[in-house]
Amino acid sequence: MAERPLDVIHRSLDKDVLVLLKRGSEFRGKLIGYDIHLNVVLADAALIQDGEEVKRYGKIVIRGDNVLAISPVEIE
Repeated sequence: MAERPLDVIHRSLDKDVLVLLKRGSEFRGKLIGYDIHLNVVLADAALIQDGEEVKRYGKIVIRGDNVLAISPVEIE
């Protein structure tokens, strides 16, 4: 049986993810919520540029129409 996109995202709840946005921004944090529009809530979120953390935000909501990709990550 094929996996559905929301099933994959659901398995990433309470795990660290990298969220790529359409305009090139990247945010890393713990995925603590999402909805069917791919609006996502990240805890301990940080803006990433060139692989380096440049600014910490804490808890943020990213609007789903800006999301290009969501990927699980391991934070070192």
